Amino acid sequence: MGQSALFVEPEAVLHPSAGARAIESESFPFEAISDVAERESWRKEINRPIYHVHKWWAQRLGSVFRAIIIGALAPDGADVLGQFYSRTRFPKAVVFDPFMGSGTTLGEALKLGCRAIGRDINPVAYFLVRNALETHSRAAIEAAFAELTRSVEPQISRFYECRLPDGSAGTVLYFFWTKTLPCPSCSAPVDLMGSRIFAQHAYPKRYPESRALCPVCGEINTVRYDADDANCCGCGSHFNPRSGPARGTKAKCPCCATEFPIAATARARGCPPEHRLYAKLVLTKDGRKVYAKADDFDLKLYAEAERELSESTDLFPVVPIEPGYNTNQVLNYGYTHWHEMFNSRQLLCLGTLARAIQQIREPEVRDALTCLFSGALEFNNMFASYKGEGTGAVRHMFYHHILKPERTPLEANVWGTAKSSGSFSGMLRSRLMRALDYASDPFEIKPDGQKVLGLSEPIGVSRAETAEQFLEGRRLYVSCGDSSATDLPTGSVDVVVTDPPFFDNVNYSQLADFFHVWQQHILSDEKNIASTRSPNEVQHQDADVFGARLAAVLAECWRVLKDDGLLVFSYHHSRAEGWTSVLEALQDAGFVVTASVPVKAEMAGAAPKNQAKEPIDLDIILVCRKAAGAAAECSISEAHQMAEKQVRRLTMAGRKLSRNDVRVILMGQLLRSASQGADASQAFDAAAVEAAIESMRPSAPNS
Repeated sequence: MGQSALFVEPEAVLHPSAGARAIESESFPFEAISDVAERESWRKEINRPIYHVHKWWAQRLGSVFRAIIIGALAPDGADVLGQFYSRTRFPKAVVFDPFMGSGTTLGEALKLGCRAIGRDINPVAYFLVRNALETHSRAAIEAAFAELTRSVEPQISRFYECRLPDGSAGTVLYFFWTKTLPCPSCSAPVDLMGSRIFAQHAYPKRYPESRALCPVCGEINTVRYDADDANCCGCGSHFNPRSGPARGTKAKCPCCATEFPIAATARARGCPPEHRLYAKLVLTKDGRKVYAKADDFDLKLYAEAERELSESTDLFPVVPIEPGYNTNQVLNYGYTHWHEMFNSRQLLCLGTLARAIQQIREPEVRDALTCLFSGALEFNNMFASYKGEGTGAVRHMFYHHILKPERTPLEANVWGTAKSSGSFSGMLRSRLMRALDYASDPFEIKPDGQKVLGLSEPIGVSRAETAEQFLEGRRLYVSCGDSSATDLPTGSVDVVVTDPPFFDNVNYSQLADFFHVWQQHILSDEKNIASTRSPNEVQHQDADVFGARLAAVLAECWRVLKDDGLLVFSYHHSRAEGWTSVLEALQDAGFVVTASVPVKAEMAGAAPKNQAKEPIDLDIILVCRKAAGAAAECSISEAHQMAEKQVRRLTMAGRKLSRNDVRVILMGQLLRSASQGADASQAFDAAAVEAAIESMRPSAPNS
């Protein structure tokens, strides 16, 4: 990011427009907004740190939602990009997000001077948003952290001491483990490593030096990342560094050559696989990083942690994992309880830290540090892995947005050092303190990375606990519950801005339970509450159930919206039923779509996106009004023409579009057409859709 910054002084105080809005206009600058969003997406935790102290899934980009709110409140013809980089204020506008998630809508609304209401059915989302938007005392948090450093850090750090082969002492940054299973034929333990290379640089072609584990003596060898043969520096054995016992879904026993299925073997045992410690990355006293073989000192220290944990009581939550679409992924691997995703040292150190946080007297400080602690859990478990040097070393457990058992897990130093990744102390500096800085002095960025300061109001505000307090004048009201039934007055909201869940994607509540059990353990007298799941949550694998539950929330949005208010939400899907279910929900709730706008979506480097053959890099912003008095009918042919214009605008702006990007642009326009009276069966006809996509593809640079 550029080091220079701009300061903006003039302030424009605006009232919500009563007529057509800027976001409904064809001139809405979605290409320029996408360029800003692209820059934000590469380092969201730096460019919008307020929303990234804690994990949430499918977090949308703050710059996009700033533009949405401006476009939804400003009149048709307004200079949206100019207002984006101005001290624009809408002090009389009320913005509501019924699926607040990480709080992006609310934070961006507060920055624009709006009054904001957020609601989410998941208590983890509610907890993290409450903390993100609360007014915090930096001095109080620093004082509490200093006390934790005095009282807890020595207890944790002693379990990450080590001795190097030359006898010198060091601090372990990371321990390297491999899962093992007993061979079904000979019972010999089999490492579930797909490769003996366990550490390489994030950019191996530029920095080819890697580390490989000798399969005979366990010595650490320096090899090229692409080497297929090596002689061990310890025992002289010849081995292939890129070959290991595990291959895909199966493993081969090196003792008897029996090949067996990994998941089925783990499931048959009725418990998770065992783990074997084999290496460590050490920070020496003079600041060097050294890879070394795990030795007796390490094993004895781990055994000591096991003994200390066995003598402790109520140090960590003991909560069963409930079956579900995402949780079945670990249940089928033999896991039955959430604490089984941590090793004994992690449970001891995390539990010790959690107990100390629990004893902090000031509720706001205790909550803030609990939120930070909960966020750190994502990096400190046996589902995390090693990304390598040259980047943040720890690949967090939700890298794939699922519960994926990691065969070669990485154990990070829980408290951490100045050179650690994913540690509690490191995240205090890089996440929580950075978020507090941003909250007190928010900034926007330009596509070249330049910061623009002085645009927004500070984010921390006095939060209403009830709708009545909000009506009395407080600027923020967040609540936890079913958004199909709120306590908001009819016709009290100017614009609803949200990002609803998909019907068949990540099950947020099932994954959020991983954090919830620890949050309850620290903050609640009701221990061991199993799940955040609700029978009313919108997310569901069945498109009909999803559509019906979404319709119920949208009907409540219809009730609380003013007659000239807008419902605006982001969406994309690769399958037709993902669009038809939304269409039916909108129609059932009494809305029509007046505009469909493509814009840059989510994180540029997200794993699910990078692994897709035709990744979706765009969201569609659907702008809706109450059906009475809405826009005239839009024909299917007009929808095709508008989609083609939008594809052309994006490609002329230099954006590369996949086939699925073109698909979501077209589907958004077809949804608009169908909501305004066009025959949905004709609009979403599969053959016609594919033909239209193909006709638009020549406009895309990578087609």
